[in-house]
Amino acid sequence: MATKIRLQRHGKKGRPFYHLVVADSRAPRDGKFIERIGSYNPNTNPATIVLDFDKALDWMNKGAQPTDTARAILSYKGVLYKKHLQGGLKKGAFDEAALEEKFAAWTASKESQISGKKDGLANAKDEAKKAALAAEAVKKAAKAEAIAAKNAPAAEEAPAEEAEATENTEETEG
Repeated sequence: MATKIRLQRHGKKGRPFYHLVVADSRAPRDGKFIERIGSYNPNTNPATIVLDFDKALDWMNKGAQPTDTARAILSYKGVLYKKHLQGGLKKGAFDEAALEEKFAAWTASKESQISGKKDGLANAKDEAKKAALAAEAVKKAAKAEAIAAKNAPAAEEAPAEEAEATENTEETEG
């Protein structure tokens, strides 16, 4: 039986959520599966991926073929790299300690990339918030000036009209 590691769609329309499953290649996309090995939520930024690393690696070693998107997820989490390193171990290119050392170094660099992206997103969000507040302050100041300008001429015109009215009454009396 040919097995595939693929995504099984859940969630409502426009808000997908996926389970990463191992299934018979002949089974329908959202149908019967052998084992659930993780989940993928593309709605968050960065996307949230929960993966049982050992199960995924075990299925890859058994010959399960990932789909394109599942391959990208497994690569992102390091399953494909670990499988690659295990192949080098079988060929005698290096020993178990070197394998763990290489994988730990890769994991550390990947974590720094992810944290860098999260920090960048947080900084961008803060900058956007500051820019919105500054724009709102400028709008508020412009409105206040417009209101002050509107009220100031009306206050100056009223005494001038009163003065004209008193002159007109004086002329008619005198």
